[in-house]
Amino acid sequence: MNPRLDAALDTTPAGSIGRGDGLPDRPRGTPVGSRDAGRSAVSEPIVMRFAAAYDAVCILGTGIAAMQLRDAPVDWRVAALSVLLGTVLGVNFLQLTGAHRLALSARLDESLGRMLLGLLAALAALIVVILLIAPTTATHGSWLAAWFAGSTALLATGRIAMDRRIRRWQSEGRLGQRIAVVGAGPVGQHLLRRLNCAGHPDVRIVGVYDDDVQALPSRCMGHRILGSIDDLIGDIRAHGIDTVIVALPLDSERQLVETLNKLSLVPVDVRLCPASFALRLGTIAVSHIAGHTFLNVVDRPLRDWRWVAKTVEDRLVAAGVLTMIAPLLLAIAIAIKLDSPGPVLFRQKRVGFNNQLIEVWKFRTMHHAQADANGEQLTRRNDPRITRIGGFLRRTSLDELPQFLNVLRGDMSVVGPRPHATAAKAGALLYPEAVKYYDARHRVKPGITGWAQVNGWRGETDTVEQIRKRVEHDLYYIEHWSIAFDLRIILRTAIGGFTGRNAF
Repeated sequence: MNPRLDAALDTTPAGSIGRGDGLPDRPRGTPVGSRDAGRSAVSEPIVMRFAAAYDAVCILGTGIAAMQLRDAPVDWRVAALSVLLGTVLGVNFLQLTGAHRLALSARLDESLGRMLLGLLAALAALIVVILLIAPTTATHGSWLAAWFAGSTALLATGRIAMDRRIRRWQSEGRLGQRIAVVGAGPVGQHLLRRLNCAGHPDVRIVGVYDDDVQALPSRCMGHRILGSIDDLIGDIRAHGIDTVIVALPLDSERQLVETLNKLSLVPVDVRLCPASFALRLGTIAVSHIAGHTFLNVVDRPLRDWRWVAKTVEDRLVAAGVLTMIAPLLLAIAIAIKLDSPGPVLFRQKRVGFNNQLIEVWKFRTMHHAQADANGEQLTRRNDPRITRIGGFLRRTSLDELPQFLNVLRGDMSVVGPRPHATAAKAGALLYPEAVKYYDARHRVKPGITGWAQVNGWRGETDTVEQIRKRVEHDLYYIEHWSIAFDLRIILRTAIGGFTGRNAF
């Protein structure tokens, strides 16, 4: 593990801007260890959407209950319409009062106050509407009072439970943004000074990085200087930094481009301090951190609800496909055992999401004694290592079917860049050597099929151009991902897009 970054992440008080005080010394450039899986960050948009859904269900449910328990004859159609309208008004007024914004609900008393204000505003608006439409219903206001009281009690209970959960997330360091700053020069110093003064509760500065690290002191504006940009890449992969703010002189265009290109290889949000350089970046959005504006240069491809949608899609498709093809899997397994000695499945370490190694499962298609665990020699036409049944499985891509189990495990997606073996080469060059920014394809989970495969870019890679075309298609997929795009690729795969002249 990286003790400098671990200390910065674990000793910084939750909800404060970390200055790295009391961090243990260690030589710069020490290798980084594995990611701490238990420190996954909590997504604020998802948490607050669930809170809004909880509020809507509570308001609707208590309204229906109050309507059933009313003590006077009220037109049920008018009452039902009032409940639906009250639910819509309640959710919207809660949103307007900031009850669904985590930054405005950090304190329990403030959270309860905003909730109560939103409900009172919704109740007042509802009463006005009822008086205009059905005055008789409004005169029997006991059920409205019961509805308001029940909603208040349930929403307050939810706020108390959420407050406890938020405090736990804060103590674990999982709430808020973990930010690294690139640049210890005048721009970086000015930025850190402003962030220190802001004291925003959702911002935690884990450290500063600069390629001139050897010529710099150990701290910059109270924050530890943890290493170079290459050290930052390793720390992102090992420790899950959420955001990198690049605070370099904007007239140093070459240094900026090299830094941004390196950061585009890892799944992290990259923000650039705005200046005249922003005019050359094209159409981009901005983010607001601690009251300051930053340019969104690079975004994680899948985050928040896009990540949820992709995960649900993967699990549903994988479970459905495995259910349908279970007899086929059994038949293939029997055929492999009868064709040649050895195990049914072939397991191989490949590069997955964020450059982490995963174990990919396939049906064995080679003679067991000639298996190539590292993929140092890619398969070729009429490869003598391939068994009789193996040749058929490769041509039809049936050997890939066990990877649906990898999808259920969470190592892979149904659609995504294909995972490559660690020693795979294009001609005489390893893939990362053949394509300069090859690792950018690892910003999402690898897939069973992908945009490159359905366009014919699969099979052997005798030339650098072949792997470049694959990476080009993979990056296009990452930048244009959508559920509809995934379904399009799955459909093309199902009708033969994953077979053809390059499948062997």
